[in-house]
Amino acid sequence: MSFSSNVKDELSKQFSLARHCHIAEISAIIGFCGYITVFGKERAIIRMQTENLPLAKKFFTLLEKTFNIKAEILVRAHTGGGKNRTYIIVTNDEVSTMKLLLATRLVEVENNQLYVLQGFDTLVTQAVCCKRAFIRGAFLATGSVLDPEKTYHLEIVCSDDVTATYVQELIKEFDLDAKIVQRKKYFVVYVKEGSQIVDLLNIMEAHVALMDLENIRILKEMKNILNRKVNCETANIKKTVSAAVKLNSDIEYIDKTMGISSLPELLEDIARYRLENGELSLKELGQLLDPPVGKSGVNHRLRKISAIAQKLREEREG
Repeated sequence: MSFSSNVKDELSKQFSLARHCHIAEISAIIGFCGYITVFGKERAIIRMQTENLPLAKKFFTLLEKTFNIKAEILVRAHTGGGKNRTYIIVTNDEVSTMKLLLATRLVEVENNQLYVLQGFDTLVTQAVCCKRAFIRGAFLATGSVLDPEKTYHLEIVCSDDVTATYVQELIKEFDLDAKIVQRKKYFVVYVKEGSQIVDLLNIMEAHVALMDLENIRILKEMKNILNRKVNCETANIKKTVSAAVKLNSDIEYIDKTMGISSLPELLEDIARYRLENGELSLKELGQLLDPPVGKSGVNHRLRKISAIAQKLREEREG
C-alpha cells in the first residue's frame, strides 16, 4: 500500500466520541463525494460513490452509528477487468435521511420545498473537534499525500473555489499555511512543508502515519546534515590542497629566479621546511623552526613569501 493509502486506512478507523463530530465528518464526505436527490419537501436520498473501500466502510458505519441508517451498498467492477471496484452507498430510509441532511445543514426547506444548499454551514464546524472531523472527512473523500521519501505534499481536491476556500480557512485556523491552486476545473488545497503535514496528520488524528512521517523526516535530515558536512569538508580539502600547490609553486619560482637563500633568514627557513615537508600542517611546520613559531606566525611568513613571488612575476612580465 502507498503512504496515502495507509493514512486513509488509519483515518477510516478513527471515530470521534461526540455525535456532533460525526455530523461534521458526514457533512464533509457527502459534500465531497456524495449526491443528494430531493423529492418534494420531505423526501430525499443520499448516494455516495468512491473507489476507496475504507471510506465506504466508514461512511456506512457513521450513518448507522449517528442516525441509525441501514444503507444499501453496491459494488461495481470496472470494465476491462482489474482489481479496482466502485463502492456506492445509498440511503433508502427517507425519514432518517432527512434528519441527517437537516443536521448537516446540507439542505433547507423553503416555501414547502426542499433545496440542496451550496457549500457548507460554519455551524457544523463551530467546535475545534468538529473542524478536525470535517478535515478528516474531506481528506478521506478526495485527499492524498505523496510518499514522503520523495517529497512533501498533501492535498485535498475541491470542486469549486468556494469549497476550497472553506477548507483552506479551516486548516489555517490550526496555524498551518494551506494554499490553493487551480488544476483544470478543480481547486486544490495543499500543504507542502514536512512539519506542517505532520501537524495536519495530527489534526486528523492519523497518529501512526504521523510517526512514520516523522521517522522519515529525521532520517532525511540526518542524511542532509551528513551530505552538507561531507561537502564542506571536501571543499575545505580542495581549498587547502589548492593553497598548498600555489605556495609550493611560489617557493619554486623564487628558487629559480633569485634563489631561496636570497630570502630573509626567517623566510628562508620556513620556505625550505615547506618544500621538504609538504605533508606537515602549519602548526607542525612552526615546531621545526628555532625558536618555534605558532600557526599564525607560520601563515604570516608564508603570505610574505607568496607576495615576493608575485612581485617577481610582475617584474619579469613588465
